[in-house]
Amino acid sequence: MKNIKFTNLERQKTIDTIASEEFDLVVIGGGITGAGIALDAASRGLKTALLEKGDFASGTSSKSTKLIHGGLRYLKQFDFWLVKEVGSERAIVHKLAPHLVLPEKMLLPLIENGSYGKWLASIGLKVYDILAQVSGDDKRQMLEKKEALKLEPLLPKKILNGAGYYAEYRTDDARLTIENIKTSLLFGAQALNYAKVNDFLYTDEKVAGVKVVDEVSGKEFTIKSKYVISAAGPWVDELRGLNNSKKGKQLHLTKGVHLVFPYEKLPVKQSVYFDIPDGRMMFAIPRGKITYVGTTDTNYNDNKDNVRTDIADAIYLISAVNNMFPDIHLELDDIISSWAGLRPLIHEEGKSASELSRKDEIFVSDTGLVSIAGGKLTGYRKMAERVVDRIAKKMEEEQDTKLKECFTEKIFLCGNEDFKKFKQVKKYIAEIYERLKEDGFTEYDAWFLVTNYGKQTETILEYYSKTLEKNKQVRLAKAELAFGIDFEMVQNPMDFFIRRTGRLYFDIESIRTLMEPILKEFQNRFGVSDTKVTEWKKTLEYELKEHSDFSLNRD
Repeated sequence: MKNIKFTNLERQKTIDTIASEEFDLVVIGGGITGAGIALDAASRGLKTALLEKGDFASGTSSKSTKLIHGGLRYLKQFDFWLVKEVGSERAIVHKLAPHLVLPEKMLLPLIENGSYGKWLASIGLKVYDILAQVSGDDKRQMLEKKEALKLEPLLPKKILNGAGYYAEYRTDDARLTIENIKTSLLFGAQALNYAKVNDFLYTDEKVAGVKVVDEVSGKEFTIKSKYVISAAGPWVDELRGLNNSKKGKQLHLTKGVHLVFPYEKLPVKQSVYFDIPDGRMMFAIPRGKITYVGTTDTNYNDNKDNVRTDIADAIYLISAVNNMFPDIHLELDDIISSWAGLRPLIHEEGKSASELSRKDEIFVSDTGLVSIAGGKLTGYRKMAERVVDRIAKKMEEEQDTKLKECFTEKIFLCGNEDFKKFKQVKKYIAEIYERLKEDGFTEYDAWFLVTNYGKQTETILEYYSKTLEKNKQVRLAKAELAFGIDFEMVQNPMDFFIRRTGRLYFDIESIRTLMEPILKEFQNRFGVSDTKVTEWKKTLEYELKEHSDFSLNRD
């Protein structure tokens, strides 16, 4: 699978091209839902443009629990349809990108007076397996107390009665988003980040395009399109307001927070889904150098562009971890990073944040604007299929044009050239390690490259071989950056450190080492002033502090 040039070094050329053409479909929102829609629509033959007001995946789609999972807790709400759909989708998305959607065994401790007793857990996990069509070694197992403690010695011996053991998948949500977008380019889609839709074009009182401001230059331009889909997540109602169609059902935003600790501070051997004292459940997930925990589920009515992890969130999560793992004794000072994101759920009167359905809904205004909201990361592909089917129906009625059926379940994502199974990914990781270890790199470095980029690692290593830099870690980071600038629309250091590489969350210390050389490389590639570099540095330092400093006087 070849790399298509996808770069902000040619930003004005991209804008000129998009502004000069008429599209079948404009998709607003460059999160996972918009990315999935762009791929679905373009692969069916629609001339498609995707617009994102910030960086791709900069909203909800870089701040989830980063699991492609079936939503076991929805069985307790008798939401069998949702469990069946997202349960089945796990295996499909894993097949499309096995380097990026990794098998992850999950342990469900059964404790005295917990959410799940042995009988309920056994039946629930069995139903879960049936609905999700789980087979082979991935089928659930019920473990006795001794077996559970062997798998996870940190569990509380006094109140532990046993455990359920079942299969899920882990991912990097931001990378899953960018790979969907890049794959859509192979089918002719156009995509642009830092392009904010601030109004709509109309013909005969029907939406016929969008007005856009380029957030980099400040210039405005318009795009003509037969149809427009808003997949703007938490901002869907704002766009419905612009369209004068904010009627009926509306969004209900809830905040989810995750904390990151050094693995040594929370050395769980594998992922655990466990009870917390208020009756909710949360995850502890080991990932490379770190373990992260989450999540909260609280109503949110504040600034959608600056969602913070506050000290109350941190104390809540730490207390929950210490309750389940009594030998750990985590403190605020142990937090090395965090993230907070919003869930754009559909409001239901009288229901709490945790009780709201995770189903998606489609709204169609009188002017023809199609909006989609709700849903889960795991179900992004089916959400895209449903909303593009809605466009297909409109096209058939209005233009007597019949679209192809959706076939995204067969479209491998960028980075997956020939991985058929996860064992081939593991073999490739070992191969990359053999090629890198003479330069002092570790197995973690090889794992990081392959589970972020898949076979695109080859392009990064080509850049690495041509990069002049004595420090090998800096040299490899510069090669990653070159790849991000040339093929992943990286516009600034935050795009690179947060969303393309996940370093802010999973390897925050590396940013402090790499900041100066990476800023210098940005200046060389984009030709920006010293003033701009200083501005970027201040922003990076702010992000580091905001995500990791939970001292009482941090404000």
